[in-house]
Amino acid sequence: MRICRIFFLIFPVLLMGCWPSSVSFKDAGSMPEEWKSFSVEMIENSAPNCPLNYGPQLSEQLKDAVQNNTRLVLNTDGAGEVEISGNITRYDVAPIAIQQDDNATQNRLTIRVKFVININAPSVESIPLSVSRFADFNSSVNLASVESLLIEEINEQISQDIINKLLSNW
Repeated sequence: MRICRIFFLIFPVLLMGCWPSSVSFKDAGSMPEEWKSFSVEMIENSAPNCPLNYGPQLSEQLKDAVQNNTRLVLNTDGAGEVEISGNITRYDVAPIAIQQDDNATQNRLTIRVKFVININAPSVESIPLSVSRFADFNSSVNLASVESLLIEEINEQISQDIINKLLSNW
């Protein structure tokens, strides 16, 4: 009985020591307050077999994604606090899920982009980021007929990786 009384006297004190000093439902994010704007340079294309319009398409997707999912505003002068540039280094299709007689039932489109995120405020910093994403499709389907859908799916994943890198330091 004495142990119960001691426990009930000490437990509230321990609980109050762990209680947060403030609670808020507003997420301030982990981006520094100095970051107001961003810019995206045209993504270069060094990958063989990559469509010529893929670099500009990815650049526009990144602009839209960062604008819609962060508080940063697009700076069209190319001099934001955050500058994103990149280079497409891989764009290829490879068979996966090989069955009998060396026939593949699925193919995989893989895209790799090497980004450099230059931070100009509060301190100058350069963050390299290599992103590799893929999408699978049935081998009985011609790539040309599903390529735009696969690229859209991969671009969303790449854009989310960039946003995650900006919002957190993982």
